[in-house]
Amino acid sequence: MKPTADTADTEHVGGAGGAGGATDAASVPVAADGATGAALPRVDERILQTSALRRLLGRPELGSVVGAIAVFLFFAVAADGFLHPSSLSTVLYAASTIGIMAVPVALLMIGGEFDLSAGVLVTSSALLSSMFSYQMTANVWAGVGVSLLATLAIGAFNGIMLTRTKLPSFIITLGTFLMLTGLNLGFTKLIGGTVSTRTIADMEGFPSARAVFASTFTVGGVGFKVTVLWWLALVAVASWILLRTRAGNWIFAVGGNKDAARAVGVPVARTRTGLYMGVALGAWVAGQHLLFSYDVVQSGEGVGNELIYIIAAVIGGCLITGGYGSAVGSAVGALIFGMTSKGIVFAEWNPDWFKFFLGAMLLLAALLNAWVRKRAEATT
Repeated sequence: MKPTADTADTEHVGGAGGAGGATDAASVPVAADGATGAALPRVDERILQTSALRRLLGRPELGSVVGAIAVFLFFAVAADGFLHPSSLSTVLYAASTIGIMAVPVALLMIGGEFDLSAGVLVTSSALLSSMFSYQMTANVWAGVGVSLLATLAIGAFNGIMLTRTKLPSFIITLGTFLMLTGLNLGFTKLIGGTVSTRTIADMEGFPSARAVFASTFTVGGVGFKVTVLWWLALVAVASWILLRTRAGNWIFAVGGNKDAARAVGVPVARTRTGLYMGVALGAWVAGQHLLFSYDVVQSGEGVGNELIYIIAAVIGGCLITGGYGSAVGSAVGALIFGMTSKGIVFAEWNPDWFKFFLGAMLLLAALLNAWVRKRAEATT
């Protein structure tokens, strides 16, 4: 029997697949060419090569990098001493003290949550180290260790309360913020009789602890604070977690849609708790720097800093809704904060304008990030 045209086309596709040894005719979708009527193989979109420009437009930190370049150029012109090496060292120090906390806060925001207690948790960590060491007349490293355990426990508390109660993270961490604020002040006055801790500079272990958390190293004759190294290390570790580990996939999945993530086996509760403990770890590092830089800690410090950490993460490309962002972006956001706060000083402007510039940068960054995302989605 002479084959029909349709049968012939089917045999031709099947023969080609058999010759290649790669696939079967039944598994190769075909589409008709409008001009010739010939059957064309449909290409799997997953194996298409993405252009470098498209990948660049899809990066969360693109907007913040453009903003950082603009801020740098602006203050390079407006402030005479801004480009001096010692001035840049000061900028990096200011950026690192914010960036140490902005990195874990960014991961938490990618996971779809907030932590309003992050600012006072830094102070709580410093107070715990100082008061434990002083009251127990112990090596200061004992206080540092106790502070680490207690700070991580507070982070775990936030995560467990969030997953067990199903309350919004705003409510949970607002409650923690208020409790820590009261505990910081109440315990400091109860134990020491004042609103600040006693000096521990003459206690055993203080020099070595200061070397780890608050020392200065020199590069090319310019002194840099060790917090810059802590900051860069946290950025590297956080980027590796997000981009190279299964935990990173979990964070993006939970932030994108926690119900869908749970349906495919993502441990949502464990991921959230781990993110809050990550914020606590950053608070511990920042708190030890605070203590060993100034020797004493004021119990009222840290209030309001949680908003600065969130602003740095948002400027760096994190979405309020979760599921999008990067650790590098949060670092760039902290760098913009450092350049702005110190650039105003170097330009000899009234520092009262700083909050205005910070708010303006937040709005511009949010608008720019939204535009970048739309452009990236339009090119896919």
